[in-house]
Amino acid sequence: MKGEFTVQKCLIRSLFNAALLAMFALVSISAAGQSPASKTAIPHTAEGKPDLSGVWAGAGFKHVEGAKYSDIPDVSRYVFTPPKDAFKPGGQELWTLKLNGDPRHDDPTLLCLPLGFPYIDLPARAQHFFQPPGFLVIAYEDDHTTRIIPIGGSHPKDLDPTWYGDSVAHWEGDTMVVDTIGLKPWNSDARHHMHTEAAHYIERYRRTGPTTMSIEITTDDPGIFTKPWSQSWDMHLHPEWRLLEDVCEENNRDPGLLEYLKK
Repeated sequence: MKGEFTVQKCLIRSLFNAALLAMFALVSISAAGQSPASKTAIPHTAEGKPDLSGVWAGAGFKHVEGAKYSDIPDVSRYVFTPPKDAFKPGGQELWTLKLNGDPRHDDPTLLCLPLGFPYIDLPARAQHFFQPPGFLVIAYEDDHTTRIIPIGGSHPKDLDPTWYGDSVAHWEGDTMVVDTIGLKPWNSDARHHMHTEAAHYIERYRRTGPTTMSIEITTDDPGIFTKPWSQSWDMHLHPEWRLLEDVCEENNRDPGLLEYLKK
């Protein structure tokens, strides 16, 4: 009897170990088959279009792969650099604001006026994209600005110029294209580069990987340039980020900087 019991115990243990080995083998095969795809797959919406939603590091961040803080602010990145042959005669003078030492003229954002468009796209601040049916919504950390952009349709006639203009979007294949007109003459970037009321901008957002997206901005401003020109940046997804509150209207200014700029 004791011998039979020992044989049964050995048989049960062997069967149990075989079952465990089979289970681990299946898990390994599944992981080996699915992991590479999941690491490279670009998510899509129910409509079959690339999913742009999530919190992204804006264009002004420099990405350092493998670093503890992978996206760090880089002021040199939120500046437009048009080709020199794109300027019309006298265009360079209109493009570069002549500073006079008065912050109300040189940088009104220090007095809580909005960044405006396309400047809002460029700083090293988080941007939260939402993609409900029929719309692209971008919430910016800067001043908690939000753009609600309809997909499809066209610009209304007789637009009154505004800080962020009128934007409409459409898909070109897997690229989200946003067309913006109707802008106030205002700063275009962090280096006192301006645009006129005739400015027409086109943003192209394209998912390039599961955690990356490119943004290309085409500038067409016949008041300054002889031809359209484009510039591109990379953006990186940060599911762990949340937009922080940024309210300049609470008198969140820098008096020391204002006094410095007046000198």
